[in-house]
Amino acid sequence: MASKNRIRIRPKGALGECITWLPYLLPALIFYIYFMAWPLLDSIRLSLYTGSVGLGRTFVGFQNFKNLFTVPQYYERYWGAFGHTCYFFLIHMLVQNCLGILFATLLTNKTMRGRSFYQTVIFLPVTLAVLVTGYLWKLLLNPVWSGPFLQKIGLDFLVRPWLGDRSTALTCVALVSCWQWIGIPTMMFVAALRNISDDLFEAADIEGANGWQVFWKIKLPLIKPVVGMIAILTFVNNFNAFDVVFSMTNVNGAPNYATDLIGTLFYRVGIAGQHPVGIPDSGMGAAIATITFFVLCLGVIPTLRATQGKE
Repeated sequence: MASKNRIRIRPKGALGECITWLPYLLPALIFYIYFMAWPLLDSIRLSLYTGSVGLGRTFVGFQNFKNLFTVPQYYERYWGAFGHTCYFFLIHMLVQNCLGILFATLLTNKTMRGRSFYQTVIFLPVTLAVLVTGYLWKLLLNPVWSGPFLQKIGLDFLVRPWLGDRSTALTCVALVSCWQWIGIPTMMFVAALRNISDDLFEAADIEGANGWQVFWKIKLPLIKPVVGMIAILTFVNNFNAFDVVFSMTNVNGAPNYATDLIGTLFYRVGIAGQHPVGIPDSGMGAAIATITFFVLCLGVIPTLRATQGKE
Protein backbone atom coordinates (compact mmCIF):
# COMPACT_ATOMS: atom_id res chain seq x y z
CA MET A 1 0.00 0.00 0.00
CA ALA A 2 1.54 3.26 -1.08
CA SER A 3 2.23 5.71 1.71
CA LYS A 4 0.64 9.06 1.41
CA ASN A 5 2.86 12.11 1.81
CA ARG A 6 1.33 14.79 3.92
CA ILE A 7 1.88 18.26 2.56
CA ARG A 8 1.78 21.08 5.07
CA ILE A 9 0.19 24.14 3.56
CA ARG A 10 1.25 27.45 5.05
CA PRO A 11 -1.11 30.40 4.85
CA LYS A 12 0.01 33.18 2.54
CA GLY A 13 -0.11 36.93 2.82
CA ALA A 14 0.06 39.24 5.82
CA LEU A 15 -2.31 37.06 7.82
CA GLY A 16 -0.11 34.05 7.21
CA GLU A 17 2.99 35.89 8.36
CA CYS A 18 1.14 36.98 11.50
CA ILE A 19 0.08 33.41 12.27
CA THR A 20 3.64 32.19 11.73
CA TRP A 21 5.27 34.69 14.11
CA LEU A 22 2.51 34.88 16.72
CA PRO A 23 3.67 31.89 18.83
CA TYR A 24 7.11 33.50 19.18
CA LEU A 25 5.75 36.93 20.08
CA LEU A 26 3.03 35.71 22.41
CA PRO A 27 5.19 35.23 25.57
CA ALA A 28 6.73 38.68 25.29
CA LEU A 29 3.34 40.20 24.45
CA ILE A 30 1.74 38.63 27.54
CA PHE A 31 4.62 39.82 29.71
CA TYR A 32 4.32 43.37 28.31
CA ILE A 33 0.56 43.53 28.77
CA TYR A 34 0.64 42.16 32.32
CA PHE A 35 3.58 44.20 33.63
CA MET A 36 3.40 47.39 31.50
CA ALA A 37 0.13 48.05 29.69
CA TRP A 38 -2.26 46.87 32.40
CA PRO A 39 -0.57 48.79 35.27
CA LEU A 40 -0.64 51.92 33.09
CA LEU A 41 -4.35 51.60 32.39
CA ASP A 42 -5.07 50.71 36.00
CA SER A 43 -3.15 53.78 37.14
CA ILE A 44 -5.39 55.96 34.96
CA ARG A 45 -8.43 54.25 36.48
CA LEU A 46 -7.04 54.70 39.98
CA SER A 47 -6.63 58.45 39.41
CA LEU A 48 -10.43 58.72 39.39
CA TYR A 49 -10.66 57.49 42.99
CA THR A 50 -9.55 58.80 46.36
CA GLY A 51 -8.48 57.01 49.51
CA SER A 52 -6.31 53.93 49.98
CA VAL A 53 -6.65 50.16 50.18
CA GLY A 54 -6.99 50.02 53.97
CA LEU A 55 -9.39 52.97 54.27
CA GLY A 56 -11.42 52.21 51.17
CA ARG A 57 -11.67 54.08 47.88
CA THR A 58 -14.35 56.47 46.67
CA PHE A 59 -15.02 57.42 43.06
CA VAL A 60 -14.47 61.16 42.60
CA GLY A 61 -14.07 61.48 38.83
CA PHE A 62 -11.59 64.21 37.86
CA GLN A 63 -11.55 65.76 41.32
CA ASN A 64 -7.96 64.63 41.95
CA PHE A 65 -6.78 66.48 38.86
CA LYS A 66 -8.76 69.55 39.89
CA ASN A 67 -7.29 69.49 43.40
CA LEU A 68 -3.79 69.05 42.01
CA PHE A 69 -4.04 72.37 40.15
CA THR A 70 -6.24 74.37 42.53
CA VAL A 71 -5.42 73.34 46.12
CA PRO A 72 -2.27 75.16 47.34
CA GLN A 73 -1.12 72.11 49.28
CA TYR A 74 -0.77 70.24 45.99
CA TYR A 75 -0.22 72.72 43.17
CA GLU A 76 2.64 74.55 44.90
CA ARG A 77 4.53 71.31 45.36
CA TYR A 78 3.60 70.00 41.90
CA TRP A 79 4.71 73.05 39.91
CA GLY A 80 7.85 73.32 42.01
CA ALA A 81 8.72 69.67 41.33
CA PHE A 82 7.82 70.05 37.65
CA GLY A 83 10.14 73.05 37.25
CA HIS A 84 12.95 71.25 39.06
CA THR A 85 12.49 68.19 36.84
CA CYS A 86 12.70 70.33 33.68
CA TYR A 87 15.89 71.93 35.00
CA PHE A 88 17.20 68.47 35.88
CA PHE A 89 16.52 67.33 32.30
CA LEU A 90 18.16 70.45 30.83
CA ILE A 91 21.36 69.82 32.79
CA HIS A 92 21.48 66.25 31.49
CA MET A 93 20.98 67.36 27.90
CA LEU A 94 23.64 70.07 28.06
CA VAL A 95 26.21 68.23 30.16
CA GLN A 96 25.68 64.48 29.89
CA ASN A 97 24.65 64.18 26.25
CA CYS A 98 26.90 66.92 24.86
CA LEU A 99 29.92 65.46 26.65
CA GLY A 100 28.80 62.04 25.44
CA ILE A 101 29.05 63.20 21.82
CA LEU A 102 32.43 64.81 22.52
CA PHE A 103 33.83 61.69 24.20
CA ALA A 104 32.44 59.46 21.44
CA THR A 105 34.06 61.62 18.76
CA LEU A 106 37.42 61.37 20.54
CA LEU A 107 37.07 57.62 21.15
CA THR A 108 36.35 56.94 17.47
CA ASN A 109 39.44 58.85 16.37
CA LYS A 110 41.74 56.15 15.00
CA THR A 111 44.87 58.09 15.94
CA MET A 112 43.94 58.16 19.63
CA ARG A 113 45.82 55.77 21.89
CA GLY A 114 44.37 53.94 24.87
CA ARG A 115 40.79 54.08 23.65
CA SER A 116 39.80 50.88 25.45
CA PHE A 117 41.11 52.27 28.73
CA TYR A 118 39.19 55.53 28.38
CA GLN A 119 36.01 53.68 27.40
CA THR A 120 36.30 51.62 30.58
CA VAL A 121 36.88 54.69 32.74
CA ILE A 122 33.89 56.52 31.25
CA PHE A 123 31.54 53.54 31.55
CA LEU A 124 32.70 52.36 35.00
CA PRO A 125 30.36 54.63 37.06
CA VAL A 126 27.35 53.10 35.28
CA THR A 127 28.10 49.76 36.94
CA LEU A 128 27.83 51.24 40.44
CA ALA A 129 24.59 51.30 42.43
CA VAL A 130 22.89 54.70 42.52
CA LEU A 131 22.48 54.58 46.29
CA VAL A 132 26.21 53.91 46.72
CA THR A 133 27.37 56.71 44.41
CA GLY A 134 24.80 59.10 45.85
CA TYR A 135 25.94 58.45 49.40
CA LEU A 136 29.64 58.77 48.47
CA TRP A 137 29.06 62.09 46.70
CA LYS A 138 26.98 63.23 49.65
CA LEU A 139 30.08 62.73 51.85
CA LEU A 140 32.38 64.41 49.31
CA LEU A 141 30.10 67.46 49.10
CA ASN A 142 29.84 67.70 52.88
CA PRO A 143 32.30 70.36 54.17
CA VAL A 144 32.70 68.47 57.45
CA TRP A 145 34.18 65.47 55.61
CA SER A 146 35.96 67.05 52.63
CA GLY A 147 36.70 70.50 54.09
CA PRO A 148 40.04 69.72 55.81
CA PHE A 149 41.46 68.03 52.70
CA LEU A 150 40.36 70.82 50.36
CA GLN A 151 41.89 73.43 52.66
CA LYS A 152 45.21 71.58 52.71
CA ILE A 153 45.47 71.64 48.89
CA GLY A 154 44.44 75.31 48.67
CA LEU A 155 40.86 74.87 47.45
CA ASP A 156 39.18 76.74 50.28
CA PHE A 157 36.56 78.22 47.92
CA LEU A 158 35.12 74.72 47.45
CA VAL A 159 34.44 74.30 51.16
CA ARG A 160 30.74 75.04 51.39
CA PRO A 161 27.50 73.14 52.07
CA TRP A 162 26.70 72.37 48.44
CA LEU A 163 23.69 70.20 49.26
CA GLY A 164 22.49 72.51 52.03
CA ASP A 165 22.26 75.59 49.81
CA ARG A 166 19.04 75.99 47.80
CA SER A 167 20.92 77.70 44.97
CA THR A 168 23.37 74.82 44.40
CA ALA A 169 21.69 71.65 45.70
CA LEU A 170 19.72 70.67 42.59
CA THR A 171 22.63 71.47 40.26
CA CYS A 172 24.94 69.25 42.32
CA VAL A 173 22.47 66.38 42.28
CA ALA A 174 22.02 66.71 38.51
CA LEU A 175 25.79 66.80 37.87
CA VAL A 176 26.32 63.70 40.00
CA SER A 177 23.62 61.95 37.97
CA CYS A 178 25.36 63.08 34.75
CA TRP A 179 28.69 61.75 36.03
CA GLN A 180 27.22 58.34 36.73
CA TRP A 181 25.22 57.84 33.53
CA ILE A 182 27.40 59.58 30.92
CA GLY A 183 28.79 56.20 29.88
CA ILE A 184 25.52 55.08 28.31
CA PRO A 185 25.10 57.90 25.74
CA THR A 186 28.84 57.82 25.09
CA MET A 187 28.78 54.14 24.13
CA MET A 188 25.65 54.61 22.02
CA PHE A 189 27.27 57.50 20.16
CA VAL A 190 30.45 55.45 19.71
CA ALA A 191 28.46 52.60 18.14
CA ALA A 192 26.64 55.04 15.84
CA LEU A 193 29.82 56.80 14.71
CA ARG A 194 31.61 53.52 14.02
CA ASN A 195 28.70 52.50 11.80
CA ILE A 196 29.42 55.35 9.38
CA SER A 197 31.18 54.23 6.23
CA ASP A 198 34.86 55.23 5.90
CA ASP A 199 34.20 56.12 2.26
CA LEU A 200 32.40 59.27 3.37
CA PHE A 201 35.37 60.40 5.45
CA GLU A 202 37.77 59.67 2.61
CA ALA A 203 35.63 61.69 0.20
CA ALA A 204 35.48 64.57 2.68
CA ASP A 205 39.27 64.44 3.07
CA ILE A 206 39.72 64.62 -0.68
CA GLU A 207 37.44 67.66 -0.80
CA GLY A 208 39.57 69.34 1.88
CA ALA A 209 37.02 69.33 4.70
CA ASN A 210 38.38 69.93 8.20
CA GLY A 211 37.39 68.04 11.34
CA TRP A 212 34.74 70.58 12.34
CA GLN A 213 33.08 70.40 8.91
CA VAL A 214 33.17 66.61 8.91
CA PHE A 215 31.42 66.53 12.28
CA TRP A 216 28.63 68.98 11.39
CA LYS A 217 28.09 67.91 7.77
CA ILE A 218 28.63 64.13 7.96
CA LYS A 219 28.75 62.68 11.48
CA LEU A 220 25.97 64.59 13.22
CA PRO A 221 23.35 64.22 10.43
CA LEU A 222 24.02 60.49 10.15
CA ILE A 223 23.67 59.84 13.88
CA LYS A 224 20.53 61.96 14.13
CA PRO A 225 18.29 58.93 14.96
CA VAL A 226 20.62 57.97 17.81
CA VAL A 227 20.65 61.55 19.09
CA GLY A 228 16.85 61.54 19.14
CA MET A 229 16.68 58.18 20.89
CA ILE A 230 19.15 59.29 23.58
CA ALA A 231 17.19 62.52 24.07
CA ILE A 232 14.00 60.46 24.55
CA LEU A 233 15.66 58.10 27.03
CA THR A 234 17.06 61.07 28.96
CA PHE A 235 13.66 62.77 28.99
CA VAL A 236 11.82 59.68 30.23
CA ASN A 237 14.42 58.73 32.82
CA ASN A 238 14.68 62.25 34.25
CA PHE A 239 10.91 62.53 34.70
CA ASN A 240 11.05 59.24 36.60
CA ALA A 241 14.17 60.09 38.63
CA PHE A 242 13.95 59.28 42.31
CA ASP A 243 16.90 57.29 43.64
CA VAL A 244 19.59 59.95 43.15
CA VAL A 245 17.59 62.52 45.14
CA PHE A 246 16.70 59.94 47.77
CA SER A 247 20.37 58.99 48.28
CA MET A 248 21.84 62.50 48.25
CA THR A 249 19.17 64.52 50.07
CA ASN A 250 15.87 62.88 51.10
CA VAL A 251 12.37 62.17 49.80
CA ASN A 252 11.29 65.70 50.74
CA GLY A 253 13.76 67.21 48.28
CA ALA A 254 15.84 68.99 50.91
CA PRO A 255 16.71 71.73 51.52
CA ASN A 256 13.17 73.10 51.66
CA TYR A 257 12.01 71.22 48.51
CA ALA A 258 14.92 72.64 46.45
CA THR A 259 15.69 69.19 44.96
CA ASP A 260 12.10 67.96 44.80
CA LEU A 261 11.33 66.15 41.53
CA ILE A 262 8.19 64.58 40.09
CA GLY A 263 9.41 61.17 41.26
CA THR A 264 9.88 62.23 44.88
CA LEU A 265 6.57 64.10 44.90
CA PHE A 266 4.77 61.00 43.61
CA TYR A 267 6.43 58.89 46.31
CA ARG A 268 5.41 61.24 49.11
CA VAL A 269 1.82 61.65 47.96
CA GLY A 270 0.96 58.21 46.63
CA ILE A 271 3.13 55.86 48.66
CA ALA A 272 4.55 57.35 51.86
CA GLY A 273 1.94 60.00 52.65
CA GLN A 274 2.75 63.69 52.46
CA HIS A 275 3.02 65.94 55.51
CA PRO A 276 0.89 67.13 57.28
CA VAL A 277 -1.68 64.41 56.49
CA GLY A 278 0.75 61.49 56.56
CA ILE A 279 -1.74 59.13 54.88
CA PRO A 280 -0.95 57.88 51.36
CA ASP A 281 -3.45 58.99 48.72
CA SER A 282 -3.05 56.52 45.88
CA GLY A 283 -5.65 58.39 43.81
CA MET A 284 -3.70 61.67 43.90
CA GLY A 285 -0.47 59.77 43.28
CA ALA A 286 -2.04 58.10 40.26
CA ALA A 287 -3.22 61.51 39.02
CA ILE A 288 0.38 62.78 39.18
CA ALA A 289 1.59 59.66 37.34
CA THR A 290 -1.11 60.04 34.69
CA ILE A 291 -0.23 63.67 34.00
CA THR A 292 3.44 62.69 33.82
CA PHE A 293 2.57 60.01 31.25
CA PHE A 294 0.84 62.52 28.97
CA VAL A 295 3.70 65.01 29.42
CA LEU A 296 6.10 62.28 28.30
CA CYS A 297 3.92 61.56 25.28
CA LEU A 298 3.96 65.24 24.33
CA GLY A 299 7.75 65.18 24.40
CA VAL A 300 8.45 61.73 22.98
CA ILE A 301 6.11 61.62 19.96
CA PRO A 302 7.35 64.85 18.26
CA THR A 303 10.96 63.86 18.92
CA LEU A 304 10.39 60.47 17.31
CA ARG A 305 8.80 62.08 14.26
CA ALA A 306 11.62 64.61 13.93
CA THR A 307 14.56 62.24 14.37
CA GLN A 308 13.42 58.77 13.29
CA GLY A 309 12.49 59.63 9.72
CA LYS A 310 12.91 57.43 6.70
CA GLU A 311 16.48 56.97 5.51
